[in-house]
Amino acid sequence: MAQALSSSEAQVTAFEMRQSPEGRLARYARGRVAYFWARQWLTLIGALSLALLETVATGVAVAALALLGEAVDCTALRQVPRWQRQGRGFARIRAVTTLTAGFQALTISGCILVTLGNTAGVDASFFAFAFLIAAAINAGVVMPYHPPAARTRLAIYMLAGAGYLGADVALAGGLDPHHGYEVMGVLLMAYSARIFLQLVVDSERAHVRSSRDLLTGARALAQSNQDLFESQREARQLALVARHANDSVIMQDSRGTIVWVNDAFVQTTGYSAAEAVGQSVGRLLNGDETSAETVAAIRAAVKDGRPLRSEILNYAKDGRKIWVETNIVPISDDRGLTETVIAIERDITDAKSHALEMTRATSRAKEGARAKAAFLATMSHEIRTPMNGIIGMSDLLSETALAPQQREYVSAIHTSAEALLRIINDILDYSKLDAGKMGMAEDPFNLARCIRMSADLLRGSARDKGLFLDICHDGPLPDVVVGDEGRVRQVLLNLLGNAIKFTDAGGVTLHVSVENKTASHVLRITVSDTGIGVPADRAACIFDQFEQADVATTRKYGGTGLGLAISRQLARRMGGNLELAPGDVSGSVFVFTFEAGTQQKHDRAAPRQPEGTGSPNLEGTKILLAEDNRTNSLLIARYLSDLEITLWFAGDGAEALDLVAQHRPDIVLMDMSMPVLDGISATQVIRQMDGPQPHIIALTANAFDSDRAACLAAGMDDFLPKPVRKADLLAALARCSRGDKPLGSPPRLRVSRNEQAEEAVNWTSQPASGTTSGRSTRSSGL
Repeated sequence: MAQALSSSEAQVTAFEMRQSPEGRLARYARGRVAYFWARQWLTLIGALSLALLETVATGVAVAALALLGEAVDCTALRQVPRWQRQGRGFARIRAVTTLTAGFQALTISGCILVTLGNTAGVDASFFAFAFLIAAAINAGVVMPYHPPAARTRLAIYMLAGAGYLGADVALAGGLDPHHGYEVMGVLLMAYSARIFLQLVVDSERAHVRSSRDLLTGARALAQSNQDLFESQREARQLALVARHANDSVIMQDSRGTIVWVNDAFVQTTGYSAAEAVGQSVGRLLNGDETSAETVAAIRAAVKDGRPLRSEILNYAKDGRKIWVETNIVPISDDRGLTETVIAIERDITDAKSHALEMTRATSRAKEGARAKAAFLATMSHEIRTPMNGIIGMSDLLSETALAPQQREYVSAIHTSAEALLRIINDILDYSKLDAGKMGMAEDPFNLARCIRMSADLLRGSARDKGLFLDICHDGPLPDVVVGDEGRVRQVLLNLLGNAIKFTDAGGVTLHVSVENKTASHVLRITVSDTGIGVPADRAACIFDQFEQADVATTRKYGGTGLGLAISRQLARRMGGNLELAPGDVSGSVFVFTFEAGTQQKHDRAAPRQPEGTGSPNLEGTKILLAEDNRTNSLLIARYLSDLEITLWFAGDGAEALDLVAQHRPDIVLMDMSMPVLDGISATQVIRQMDGPQPHIIALTANAFDSDRAACLAAGMDDFLPKPVRKADLLAALARCSRGDKPLGSPPRLRVSRNEQAEEAVNWTSQPASGTTSGRSTRSSGL
């Protein structure tokens, strides 16, 4: 089919090329050249006639003149194909061939005039005019192919005949009767020639039209056959697709009756094609639990002639429930009325079951997360509450006069409690990081002081083991950086603590370097030790949760194995990383990098300073302690025993409300978890009371950020997590005396991105730190 269409297209194209002006000119040239000798028979007959009737010279002269014109014209016409191939302009070729045609007509006219001039009598004139009319007919035949050449020839022939008649009348001295006969004869022959030429031209035009119509019709027929073939092939392909598709295909008429189904429908529903055809889809597949709203939506879409995609519950022949995704496509006729409805249905029963299982799994995961959070909160509260008493009482006991052995016992109690507290804090921190709930502060702080304080906290432990603890740096450190000082200190304490714990001889070196950028500082802190190191086969997993170097290490040194995992996540939260540097030297080298922001010069806020630990001036202050744990109440009372204050005790939230209404205290130390009425609810009631409002400080064993947010939302002013240290309590009370409200503080400073930070001068740590003018020195404490 495609070949037939291509052939028809080629025939139409070739025909149109032949009928174009260029094509007709080429055909004219070929025809004139091809029939050159055929035309010369007329010339030969005329020349022989003149030679016999007149003189041989006359015949030869006429023949020579006629051949000259034909030779010139045909010589030019032979060049037409070559000129066309060379790309010469059509107008130029037509002009040249028109000139040669005119020259050929002039030679023929000359022959006729020679004949008339050398003969006498009406017969010769008639012969000459007959010859002229024959030439005119020959010229007119080519009118459809080269109109300018034909018109030029006819014009020349007409002028030749008119010239001869005029000359003959003039020579005769006037009109004779034979002139009239000549004129009448010429007019009759001219009219006959015109009729003949008109018929030839009309016949040619009709032939061209019919040929074009035939070719166009053939092309249209070939195109129709091709379209029909493509339609049939497409229909066969669609039929194969529909029949063998994995999705069910249902064809219905305008009344909703099934007229055809494919094999997938039979496999899915269990109904054979014979059982389905003639049935209604709704009566065949719908059931008790099929959505009436979905059925109504499908019917409305079919009625409106618009497609619809939906999900619907169907029933198989054996009663099984089948969830299908159906795509309804109504097909309308020329009048816009629905004549066929095609439904393509996909079995999504398994997908529905999977989605339901995923929903259940998500619900279980959320419930597990809630249970985990509740467990951690309960664990934090239940463990921190007694630990508050243990640590607090051991602190108070250590301040009394004790024998050396007793002081050793108290120190052991305090150390054990602190170790347990670190374990709890590690678990809670890791839980926050794992849940993505730990935010990073962006506050200005003094980097040198942060490093020095971290080392000072562990210098005693190093001294007790006879280890040196060095701090050194390559160059000056920035005076103030912006970041989370607490988290930086947490990572440093973990690295330094591990280094001291796993080192028995030698010591620990902390090295600091900084790369200053336009809007930030990239800090690199290396902690190296001379301890037991990390085995090569364990280096890849020591940052995993609950992992340590080996089991023997766990038994000897203890710990949860969460410290490094937490520290790495904190470092990455600060735009850096924590890695174990490879090396052949003994011990281990940890590299802690993080990014800290800079401060603009015009926004140079002083870094936070540590709050004083001295006793605040609270003379005459009325304080209410709402705490259900007797040990914690006793501990707080001992912490405040040196202050000239009035202290009341409440065992639950309801009792605290009564005492607040009765005594109007200045400060309320409010435990969050109490019987009868918890601290959050009690605070909300207090904030609704008339009169002066107390400064409320939360005391809680729940150390989550959500607990802090709950305290703020309830109207509390400060937050003290358990175990409560005396220094922290006194600092909170000092904030009360100043009117500070940490829970309602302004937003933290953001990192500056606009100005180059200035480099601070070389800082010098305390003499005990082992660093002077940026060069590392060593102090073992021995």
